[in-house]
Amino acid sequence: MMPASTFPDLEGRSVLITGGGSGIGAALTEGFLRQGAQVAFIDIAEEESRALCARLKRAAGRAPLFLQADLRDLDALGRAVREAERAHGTVTVLVNNAAWDDRHAIETVTPDYWDSNQAINLRPQFFAAQAVVPGMKAAGGGAIVNFTSISYMINQGDLPAYTAAKAGIVGLTKGLAGALGPHGIRVNAVAPGWVMTERQRKLWVTEEKLQRHIERQCLKRTLEPEDMVGPCLFLASDLSRMVTAQTLIVDGGVL
Repeated sequence: MMPASTFPDLEGRSVLITGGGSGIGAALTEGFLRQGAQVAFIDIAEEESRALCARLKRAAGRAPLFLQADLRDLDALGRAVREAERAHGTVTVLVNNAAWDDRHAIETVTPDYWDSNQAINLRPQFFAAQAVVPGMKAAGGGAIVNFTSISYMINQGDLPAYTAAKAGIVGLTKGLAGALGPHGIRVNAVAPGWVMTERQRKLWVTEEKLQRHIERQCLKRTLEPEDMVGPCLFLASDLSRMVTAQTLIVDGGVL
């Protein structure tokens, strides 16, 4: 289900993806690798990430660079960015994909939980961008793609800290786009609908819930991780060279 189209300008580009070891992130890692990009990804989960690297080595003939780090540790994030640049050169495509979408009731949220949630879902998106911006400026441009979510747009009520972060990502995207546009750096966001990752199916998907959600979509099929690849490749490529400060909703047309 990977996109059949090729984006020649992505070949050889240094691409860094956060949360690239599983779910949507793994699909993005594979998608950029199959475009010929030099792909590094940051993830906390070692077993899943190394399994992905081995699978892609067999399937595509080469593997991405796995960088293990907890994105709540900003020093570790900075080290991972520098390691990616040592291996592949200046990062000119950053995909801020990592997220933590645990469900939580309002009554159960403590200050520590709130801070931890934002430290995964919002804070690293800014600091990852901060880390790659000097190189992008020196290179004369680049593309940053931030992953938000439609959850805050449809008033989803069972993860308020997460939806606050995801709404914040849209503001962050627009603010970064305004600041970095004069340097040729484009910043956009992708807002997925309910994507059927292994984690979603294991923890929250039931046949009844899924059917109700699909009934709200114009396109009557499930969203898969690979459905996020084409939109992200487009926003990273020169085909979108005059697109910035935008949020591309990829949700099957939720009504």
